[in-house]
This record gives sequence, C-alpha cells and structure tokens, in this order.
Amino acid sequence: MIPKSSLLRRREFLRGLGLLAAGGALAPARPTSGQEKEVLPKHITPETLRAVVKGLDYLAGAQAEDGSWITGGGQAYPVAMTGLAGTAFLAHGNSPTRGKYSKAVQGAVEYLVRCSTATGLITGPGQDSGQPMHGHGFALMFLACAYGSITKASLRNQVADAIRKAVTLTSQGQSSAGGWTYVPGTGDEGSVTVTQVQALRAAHNAGFLVPKAVIDSAADYLEKCRTPEGGIRYSLLSGGGPRLPISAAAVATLYNAGQFDSPIATDCLKYVWDQFRARDEWSKGGAHDYYAHLYASQGFYMAGDAYWDAYFPKTRDQLLAMQAGDGSWSGDGIGQVYGTSIAAIILQLPFKYLPVFQR
Repeated sequence: MIPKSSLLRRREFLRGLGLLAAGGALAPARPTSGQEKEVLPKHITPETLRAVVKGLDYLAGAQAEDGSWITGGGQAYPVAMTGLAGTAFLAHGNSPTRGKYSKAVQGAVEYLVRCSTATGLITGPGQDSGQPMHGHGFALMFLACAYGSITKASLRNQVADAIRKAVTLTSQGQSSAGGWTYVPGTGDEGSVTVTQVQALRAAHNAGFLVPKAVIDSAADYLEKCRTPEGGIRYSLLSGGGPRLPISAAAVATLYNAGQFDSPIATDCLKYVWDQFRARDEWSKGGAHDYYAHLYASQGFYMAGDAYWDAYFPKTRDQLLAMQAGDGSWSGDGIGQVYGTSIAAIILQLPFKYLPVFQR
C-alpha cells in the first residue's frame, strides 16, 4: 500500500503540472514552459488550448438556469444544442462531478433527462421546431457518453432509463429502407440517419443493448444512397448528386458501424477527401460547413495520420482565426452555441476523451 503522505505529494506534484483537476481527476493536458512536446497531443498548440477554454467559457456562460442552451441560436433547437454543447464539455475531460465545467455537464444531463418522454423521444415542448430527431440523436449520444461518469445513483438510474427508451425509439423509428428522418417513422434522409447511428454507437459503448440488425440496415441504407462519384445523396428517393456534408457524415457513420474497410467507406472517404483538398478555404462551397467539418474531422482522424496530418493543422489555424472576441464561433447560420460546440469538439479530438469519436 502506498503511504497516504506519498499519495498527497504525488497529487500536489500533478496539480502543479496542471495534470490534476481540483476534484482529483486527471485534467486535460496543459503545458508548462518547455513541456509542449511531451504533454500535448500532436498538432495541439498552447494557442489551441487557450481557444478551446475560451470557447468553453462562452458556452458555460450561455447556459440557462434549467441546464439548456436557449440563446445564441439555441432557442429553436434547445435539445440539439444542449446535446452538442454537453459533448464539447465531455471532450475536455469533464464529467458531472469533475472538472472546471462539471456544473455545466450536470445541468445538461439533468435537462435532457427531463426531456425524455414516455415514448423514448428526447425532446422539448417545441420538439426542436417540429424536427425532433436531430436533437434526439445528439441528446442520446451525449447522455450515453456521460453515463459512465455519473456517480449519483438516482441520476444514473434516470439516465439509464432515458437511454434505454431512446434506443428503443430510434430502433422502432427506422424506416423500411433503413434510414431516419426529422420525425420518427415518417421516412428517411442522410443527415438524421447519421446522428442516430452515432448515438446508437455511443449507447453500445456505454453497455446498452443495441440491435445489430438496426445498424446493419442503416449501413445498407447509406449504400443505397451512394452515387457514381462515391459520395452520398440527400436521401434514397431524392435523386441528384452527392452532398458533401452528408457524405462526410456517412464516413464517420460507417466507421461507427465498424465498416472501416468496406468498399462504400473507402469510396466515400476518397470523395470527401478529394472535395476537401480541392478548396483550401474553411468553406467547402456549401451552407453547412461546420456540419461538414464536424464529421469530416472524425472521418479523417479515424482514417489515420496521413489524412489527419494534412487536414488538422490548416483547419486548426482557420478556426483560431475565426473565433470571436467573446470566445464563440458562429456556425452555419444557426448561431454561436452550434458553431462553438462544433469548433471545440473538432479541436479536442486528439485528446481522445470520447470513444465514440475514436476508431
């Protein structure tokens, strides 16, 4: 047994290096002079860390008393924004009881538990402007990622119940073609489909039962939406060419489904990579650039160093240049909570706090 005095000395040493949070949890790596190469993940600079903290400070300050985000674009989609903002805090290594932003995480968990309905749909009174499944997906992913760190028994039981019901709702809301759309059981399209698959992957990681047939059917749906260019169209019945944001999301989704080496994943990654290389600017020529980067960053990170080394340093510098003075990013015309959450998630991928974003 290690003497108590030795443990206390070790804690003080780690805290002095910035590696131990006040609550005793390992904190996100913070470099001291001369230690950047040893402490920070590849391509993460001290400037990156400062930008992330500034962004998270903005999100913490924008959180409403009930734990939601209803400003900065969140008023139309409070459940979706709460799920995304909460995920950004988890990506920093916070939990409901540990870390600088533990209060924000706790508030987000409690708010989304209250949004869990009898049907299993996680939604608020306005149902995220009548399109609840996006919010449901982001909320389920966040709750599943937070579940393992919840220590209060009563809250943990509530979250487990919400997750189980949400998994059932998602499974039963899948269309006969294998996808999902904005309202459960009413059709299918690509962007909602990817949020459901990633949420189910997070629930599986947390130890909840997820029917394999649901995941397999979703992967088949994306296969049916593939275009000759290798990308993914908007929906099975929409026709037309590939949509870059949905194609980027499909790469991450297929990896979440375990299809790292499948022909569709390989072709889709090539299509997305070629499109990203064709334009050096942050904007890739559409109105959903933050959305495209959110998923493309995950796909490139899971695809390996060759992709990540070419993608991340440039994207990192673009994000740092676009950050507003108050720490926020404004994304895709939706608002600051959306943009800031996505920017913070992208910039923190190398810290590997969330298994759902890892290979």
